Amino acid sequence: MDNAMVALTAETRSMHLDIAGFQSQISGLDQRVATVETQVASSSDRDLELSHLRSNQPDLEDRSRRNNVRLLGFLEGVEGADIFSYLRDILPKLTDITFDPPLEFQRAHRLGPKRQDGNDRPRPIIVCML
Repeated sequence: MDNAMVALTAETRSMHLDIAGFQSQISGLDQRVATVETQVASSSDRDLELSHLRSNQPDLEDRSRRNNVRLLGFLEGVEGADIFSYLRDILPKLTDITFDPPLEFQRAHRLGPKRQDGNDRPRPIIVCML
């Protein structure tokens, strides 16, 4: 019985050492997983920021003021409902230039809100041509 008890004690110690080793490995793995989770969260934030910047990029490029042309002196409302077709028709006549291919506009609009004070001065037309 003493031999069995010694063998059982030795086996218990061996198991205890194995368990301690496993606990050490699990602790190390926990730290690595926490590090990876932090990196993934940081990466997710960067991906979200990058996605936001990419979605804003075309808008910022399109709204560059350097390519805008201000047209002055066009009476208020003369363009009607379709300012693009009005400008496509009137600009070649005013400049005596035939555009081939025809003019293409990215954006065209009157500057500012419509005047309510009875002022006769028309608002400028802002045009961005391609």
